[in-house]
This record gives sequence, structure tokens and C-alpha cells, in this order.
Amino acid sequence: MEAFDTYQTPLSSRYASKEMAHLFSPANRFHTWRKLWLNLAIAEKELGLNISDEAIEQMKANLHLDPKQFEIAAAEEKKRRHDVMAHVHTFGQVAPAAAGIIHLGATSCYVTDNADLIFLREALTLLLQKLAVVIDRFAKFAEQYRDLPTLGFTHFQPAQLTTVGKRATLWIQELLWDLRNIKRARDDLGFRGVKGTTGTQASFLALFDGDHDKVEELDRRVTELCGFSYAYPVTSQTYSRKIDIDVLAPLASFGATAHKLATDLRLLANLKEVEEPFESTQIGSSAMAYKRNPMRSERICSLSRHLMTIQQNALGTASVQWFERTLDDSANRRITLPEAFLTADIVLTTLQNVSEGLVVYPKVIARRIAQELPFMATENIIMAMVKSGGDRQEAHEKIRVLSHEAAHQVKQLGLENDLIERVRADPYFDPIKGQLDVLLDPKSFIGRAPEQVDRFLAEWVRPALADNELQAALGRAGKAELNV
Repeated sequence: MEAFDTYQTPLSSRYASKEMAHLFSPANRFHTWRKLWLNLAIAEKELGLNISDEAIEQMKANLHLDPKQFEIAAAEEKKRRHDVMAHVHTFGQVAPAAAGIIHLGATSCYVTDNADLIFLREALTLLLQKLAVVIDRFAKFAEQYRDLPTLGFTHFQPAQLTTVGKRATLWIQELLWDLRNIKRARDDLGFRGVKGTTGTQASFLALFDGDHDKVEELDRRVTELCGFSYAYPVTSQTYSRKIDIDVLAPLASFGATAHKLATDLRLLANLKEVEEPFESTQIGSSAMAYKRNPMRSERICSLSRHLMTIQQNALGTASVQWFERTLDDSANRRITLPEAFLTADIVLTTLQNVSEGLVVYPKVIARRIAQELPFMATENIIMAMVKSGGDRQEAHEKIRVLSHEAAHQVKQLGLENDLIERVRADPYFDPIKGQLDVLLDPKSFIGRAPEQVDRFLAEWVRPALADNELQAALGRAGKAELNV
């Protein structure tokens, strides 16, 4: 019952994947701090500092915290009001041979900032892999419905026809840009490395008796041990908070993509042309039993709005960092960074779930086309009459009159669009009545939409997903299941 007595963020308790929730968990954070302390000790030992083999081995053997160590760390932090030093002392209790050299020469940001950069890189990787799966699923949908005509909308008013698959490519193209942006942000990430209290490396220079080469090698070696290809050449006490802006910007941009996509699906659900999955036992409304609300798409929109705003925190934080640092970034970043990634993770899981269960209703789509196509076909009818020897202006006037009569039937009387029946009944159009079925074939109004889908998938989507990392993710991916 204790879990129900205190507030829990629904991001982790209700929605997020286990992988992303674990990445930002206290257990993983403090485990990562210990790995950073171990790597620092290894590099310092390699460069000649007096650190025993026993100290290294004890550190390696105690990289994970058990419940008792969490209790000790909590008590230490309450006493010292300093989370990093609390964990330095806790680590020293289980690795006593290393107690005197843990955190040697370092400042708190050695573990906090470097750990954050590790988390950011791993979180971006998780998002990339999930995004690749979402793109793959929507690509299959686009291919399946590449040539199914549907009414296009501009200003949410009936426009020229497109296809269900072509509309999906518009979503996919934006997702591909998100894939590019997130990958770029991940691959650009560097490491803070070992820089000291104000970024001058003065403490490490003292440790190595003024040997600049050893200090530079220490920075390079720790960066290498932590799996990064480079460290930022200069830092203050922290890595620049502008890095957080660069990381969160593509997540916010993805939020805009997801919101637009999910909004389109909500509108299509209202039109009853395309619906998201709906389980047999799912309840759409507590009062209106017949309802099939698009709750998944609504959730995507709701969370995407949150995701789009989180970057504002990073912008604000970066702009008010005084000189070499201020601590007013800390509490904000503890919330902002995990929330951004948990939110993006949830949106991607929900998008995948939706993409794997979309239901298309061709007969509903065809009925809506039939209501609007007669008006769209009037230009084709006029051209056919001219080709048959008729006068363009006379044909235009005939069509204008019949169109207004049909519009009256639709708008004033609530009846079906009977324009084509009126054309068939008018002797003036006898020369082309045998062509009307061809002139009214919806597939003659979709232009190159099917060919555009084919080319887009072949030349843009498949190459983007051909990367070995993404192919491995696609191979591992199963169906996305939602907890609620």
C-alpha cells in the first residue's frame, strides 16, 4: 500500500518502458557514478599515482548498490547535504581499500555531468531504435494502401483526391527528419572528462606534479574508458548547458511530428475512414456505450504537447548559468532530462501500437468520394464535351446550372449529390454519356500518388533504415503493448 500513499509520476508508473525508466533510475545513476570513479582510479593508476590493485578490485566488485547501501547513502546525504559526498562515503564502506582515493582530484560534476552525458547518449539510442520501428510500421501501411483513393483536405475542406498511402508518406517523411535529428544529436555528444572545479584541471595538475602531458592523457584515457570518442576541449565546472538544448531540440521537434500525425488520425476517426486499434473489451465512454474514442491518439497529442514545452527549461537554464556555474540548474535538470526522454519514449510506444493496428474502411472512404467527386469531375466533363465537338462556354454554363441544382439538393434538402444523374438525364451531354464511368473513376484523380509512394519508400525510407543498428532493432522488435 505504501506505493499508493505518495505521488508517483505517471510517466514511469503508468506509461514508460522498463528500459527507459531503468536508465534514469537511482540504481542506474549511482551504479554509473561508481563506474566513473573506477575509471578515474584506473587511469590515475596507469599514469603513476599510488593506487593499489586491491583498491581497483574492490571497486570493481561493488559497482552495484544493494538496499542497505541505499539506506546508508540516504543517511549520509541527510547529514552532509551533499549527494555526491554521501555516495563517496558509501562506496568507501564496501571498498575500504579504495576509500582514500575515490573521487581523487575530481569535483562533483565529474560524476554528475559525465553520468548525464552517458544517460543522454543511451536514451537517444533507445529512441532511435524505437523510432525506426515506428517508421517501418507506417511504411508497411503506406505500401499496403499506396493506391487506395481518398478525399484530400485543405483547410479541412474537401479538396482533390490523394491516396491513403500517400497521406501516410507525409507522416513518415517528418519521422525520417526526426530520425536524422536525433541521430545527429546523439553522435555529436562528447564527454565532459576530467576538468576540475572550474574547468582548469588545476587539481589534476597538482596530483601529477605539474606534468601537463599526464593531465591531458588522463582526460583522454578516462574518456576512452567511458566509451566516448572525444571530450569537450574546454568546460567550466559543468559541461555547457547548451548541450542540453541541442539534445532536447530534436525531441521537441519529434513531439510536433507526433502531435500532427495523431491529430490527423483523430480527424480520420471522426470521419470513420481510419481508426486506431480498439479492443473488444475496451470502453470508449462511461456514459455513451457506443463510443469508440481515439484515446491512443489523444494520449499522443497530450504527451506531445508536454514534450514540445520541455525544451524551454533547457533554454532557460543555459541562459542563466553565471560564469563557471551556478547550482540553479541542478533541480531543474533532475526533472527536465528524465521527463523529456520518458515522454518521448511513451509517445513512440503508443505510436507503434497505433501503427500496428490501424483499421481502414474503404467503403466509407468510397462513399465520401462519391459525395464530392461529381463536383471535381466537372472540368473533365467540360473537356470531354469540347473534344466531342461542343462549345466550351456552353458546356460550362450547362454544368454550372446543374451543379447549383445538385448543391441545393445536398445543402438545403440533405439529400445525396445527384449531379451525375442530372448530367445523364440532360440530352445535351449525349455525346459523352458513354465516357462518364471512366471520367468518374477515382483512380483517374490521384495523379502520381501511388508512384510517389513507391519511389519514396525505395529511395528514402529503406535506405534510412538500412543502417546495421536500426536493422538489428527491427529484428528484435515485437508488437507494442500498452499497459493502460
